[in-house]
Amino acid sequence: QAVENQLKICGFKRNVDVVALYLAGQGLRSVPSLSRFHKLRYLWINNNKIQDLTFLIKNFCLTELYLNNNELTDISGALKHLCALQILLLHNNQLKKLGKTVKELKGMISLQTLNLFHNPLAQDPDYRLYVIYLLPSVQLLDRKSVTQRERESAFHLYNRERSCVLQSTAFGRRVNTPLGAAVGSGRCTQPARRLMMPSGCEFGNHTNKVPFENPEDAVLLRAMTRSLMEFSSVDWNKVATCQERRLENKAEQPHEKLTVQFR
Repeated sequence: QAVENQLKICGFKRNVDVVALYLAGQGLRSVPSLSRFHKLRYLWINNNKIQDLTFLIKNFCLTELYLNNNELTDISGALKHLCALQILLLHNNQLKKLGKTVKELKGMISLQTLNLFHNPLAQDPDYRLYVIYLLPSVQLLDRKSVTQRERESAFHLYNRERSCVLQSTAFGRRVNTPLGAAVGSGRCTQPARRLMMPSGCEFGNHTNKVPFENPEDAVLLRAMTRSLMEFSSVDWNKVATCQERRLENKAEQPHEKLTVQFR
């Protein structure tokens, strides 16, 4: 009845014309399937007593969904198909399992605004960094902008091995620590180990064809022998062309060669 009342208020005569639906604050405990509204994009169903979201399983076009202030305890299997969703408000519910909740939202590559505060799962000490790491598209989390520093902290915390490699090799900052020692934050601590380089891997003789037994040794070796790139340029305005040489119209000048090295 609440749905039909909204259709009459908005003057919708065809289901295909329904783009927005406002069902907030009506004391609803359940909602019938909304699959007939194929183009529904905006749905307000906040401030009710909703406990189940199966009525949304075929509304693929939703971009804004307001589910805050309800009685939801689990959203598994109910929202993962909403790949176009950009705004999702779930605060003031009873969501308890952080891992299951975030897993349900991982496929939402367009999700930019997310509220999960005032749920039991938000009590986790690393809750915010966990959400930031697994949902990289989110820019506004719990009414607070996600900063670059938070993204870096989340990366170091939940991808320790990759973080250590990036901080010690390639074009990252140079690390003046013994190879095999811990690099970066204290969360990346690892026991030191020796670099086992197989025979035939001497530098400069093009004989490094023997693979490393441990792939990490190759990474450490790369960090120790950073590649050298060299670029040379010449001012071609000072170099005589063939025609000028033949006509002797331009005096030959010594070539000025500029060489720049990058390590």
